[in-house]
Amino acid sequence: MYTATTPHTSGHLTRPDGHRLFWQECGNPHGTPVLAVHGGPGSGSHTRWSGLTDPDHYRMILLDQRGTGHSTPDIADPTADLTTNTTPHLIDDFEALRTHLRIDRWHVLGASWGSCLGLAYAQTHPDHVISLVLFAVTTGTRAEITWITHDMRRVFPEQWERFRAAAGPDADPRALPAAYARLLADPDPTIRHDAAQAWCQWEDTHVATVPGFTPNPRYADPAFRLTFARAVTHYWANDCFLAPNQLIDDLDRVNHIPATLINGRLDISGPADTAHDLARRWPTAELVIVDDAAHTTGTLGIGAAVVAATDRYAHLA
Repeated sequence: MYTATTPHTSGHLTRPDGHRLFWQECGNPHGTPVLAVHGGPGSGSHTRWSGLTDPDHYRMILLDQRGTGHSTPDIADPTADLTTNTTPHLIDDFEALRTHLRIDRWHVLGASWGSCLGLAYAQTHPDHVISLVLFAVTTGTRAEITWITHDMRRVFPEQWERFRAAAGPDADPRALPAAYARLLADPDPTIRHDAAQAWCQWEDTHVATVPGFTPNPRYADPAFRLTFARAVTHYWANDCFLAPNQLIDDLDRVNHIPATLINGRLDISGPADTAHDLARRWPTAELVIVDDAAHTTGTLGIGAAVVAATDRYAHLA
C-alpha cells in the first residue's frame, strides 16, 4: 500500500433537504479523480484510504455520507429525520459533489456497504464512472442482511443469543435490525446507549474470523456507536432501500465498465459467493479472492489487491 496522505482540500456541501455533507481530498489535486465510498452504513470516511491509490496519480475524494462522520445533522440524535437518508439520496449526493467539484468522470472505490452503494451509483450514472474497485463485496439483499443478523448464529451461537436478548423479548429474531432501530430512536438515552453497545458488539463479533483479531477501537467511542448503529439498522431494516436483487438484475448497465471485485476467503460477514456471483454475470469484472483475509479494509492482502487494481486502472481517464 502507498503511504496515506494528509488532505489538502476540504469543505461542506449543502443539500436542499437540510443535510450538510463533509468532503475532503487527498493526493494529486490535478490527478485523475476517484470517489471513495465508505462502509457501514454509518462509519464515515477515513484518510487512511488514501493509501489505496497512487497519490502522485490520483485525486481521492472522501465524503461522509448523510448523518455520519463530520456531516450534519448527526443521526445519533434520535430526533434526526431519517426519511431523507436513503440510497437514492446518497446517490444524488455523489452526483451533487461531482458537479460541485467540476468532475466529468471518476473512478469509484468502495468497501462493504460502500461496495453496494458504489455499484448502485454506477448503475444509476454509468456515464460518469471510469472503473469500479469494490472490496468486501455486498449487494444489500434481504438474504445477506438475514445472514448477518440471524443465520450467523450458526457460527457465533453464544454471542448471537446476547445480541438477540438485547433487542427485547418481543423482537422478531428474523427482523433484528428493525427492533434495534426502534430502540435507537427511543427518547431514553440509556436505552439508546445499551442498544448501540449491543449492536456494535455483534458487529465486532461477526468480522472476527482470523487469528489474532482484536476489537475495533472505534466502538469504544459512545458517540460513534450511536451514529453507526442508527445508520446501519435504518438501512438494513429497509433492505438498503433497494429492490429485491436490484444490483444483480441491473448489471447490464455497467457491463462495459472495468471492475475488480475483491473478497477475503475468510470473510463470513460478507461471504465470497456474493462477489463470485456478480463476477459470473459481469463480463468486464475481475474476481480476486484473498485466501487469508476476512471482512476488513485493514488486511494486508486486501489492501495489496486494491492497490494492484487501482494501479492497473491508472491509464484510464
